[in-house]
Amino acid sequence: MAFKTVLLWYAENRAAQYVTSLFYRSKKLFLFKSSISGKPLSEITDVDLLNYKSNIGPDREWYLGTLSGFLEQWALLGLNGVTESALLLLTQLRLKGCPKGVAIATMDPTDGPLTALELEAIQAALNITYASNSVSLDDYVLCWLLMALGQRTKQYAALRVSDIRPVPAGDGSLTYVLRMPRAKTGSSDPRAEFKDRVLSPDLGPLVMKQAAQVKARFVGVLVDVEEAPMFPGKLVDEPIAGYEYHRTSDQLRDRIISTLSKLLVSSERTGDLVHIGPRRFRSTIGTRAAEEGYGELVIAELLDHSDTQNVGVYVRATPAIVERIDRALAMNVASMAQAFAGTLIDGPEEASRADDPSSRIRAPAITGNFAAISSCGKHGFCGFLKPIACYTCKSFEPWLDGPHEQVLEYLLAERERLFKVDKRIACVNDRTIFAVAEVIQRCDTEHLVRQESHG
Repeated sequence: MAFKTVLLWYAENRAAQYVTSLFYRSKKLFLFKSSISGKPLSEITDVDLLNYKSNIGPDREWYLGTLSGFLEQWALLGLNGVTESALLLLTQLRLKGCPKGVAIATMDPTDGPLTALELEAIQAALNITYASNSVSLDDYVLCWLLMALGQRTKQYAALRVSDIRPVPAGDGSLTYVLRMPRAKTGSSDPRAEFKDRVLSPDLGPLVMKQAAQVKARFVGVLVDVEEAPMFPGKLVDEPIAGYEYHRTSDQLRDRIISTLSKLLVSSERTGDLVHIGPRRFRSTIGTRAAEEGYGELVIAELLDHSDTQNVGVYVRATPAIVERIDRALAMNVASMAQAFAGTLIDGPEEASRADDPSSRIRAPAITGNFAAISSCGKHGFCGFLKPIACYTCKSFEPWLDGPHEQVLEYLLAERERLFKVDKRIACVNDRTIFAVAEVIQRCDTEHLVRQESHG
């Protein structure tokens, strides 16, 4: 009964995730003592704690550190079960903390931060999938908020439609501000504290649209639709008051993994599909901020850390920028990066808009003339720079005999020139370089197949 009483106190005063962690850590300690003594558990002594510490080893002694405060609270509540010698030992022990930042420090290709190419590939694939109505607005906004802000899933789970608001600027434009719940571990209410996050001009209206759709769904369901969750789920039995239709952080995590895994994006580092996990996007935000030269205080603010003790790893682990990409490297990485998203065609006669002269793409700055080199299958205005932005666009239709080698040479030379000025700017078109290289490979393969078929 004493154990349940302590757990109840934590349930009333701390976050549910923290209570769950305490339960399982306590369970491991209790099972260990029972296996040693072979008797029903009656109390925890200093000998029990020392034996448990020795059993779990130095790499896991933070398990005991997690339980230290729990056992001290047990005694403070005046309950039997923890001896004075055990409490005295806990004040004298110096336990290692939970290891932090290993995946970040090593730039682990499975669990660590995403590279710029991996992130751009995921973003491009998500945009294409949403444009084809294969991803719901709900999942699209959730994934983009994760990639843009890198907050914890429990923070998104606590969001409500009232948390997004447009703020008029002096020039008549709108700035979109998201009031993000902090959902700190020490609080039983995830909406006890907030931090304002400014959204991009592209993402802000999408979040507003999501909020509007959710409000419409909850008319007649909630007294005040402004209290509806941003990412609602089904009503469950015995819900927490005020969170009846909120999804849990685990449910949102599953939605993120499901949505982004279906994109089948490959990693240029491994050649396999990118391993998807919300924590990877969070660490990517921290790593990219460090790459841009921001210090620990700024990174802590971006990731909503209360202090800087866990952000130093981002600064120390800033990955080196690939200094030089030549043709050989571009061709080797192209097949793994899979940056080309369009369709290779024989020529203008096979284009989706063959009868539309405006669909022809020209690149006089690269080729030195105004002759068309490829086609575009997109209907409507496109404000992106041609042909550089075209190679990673799904509407792009490069011609089999187009001057793609010239485009590649131009991009490589431009990258080398910009690298002397600003390394970060020089890397902006790296994914495009790999896309052009992939088109060249496809053209070479097609020419070879045709040669062989003609003997």
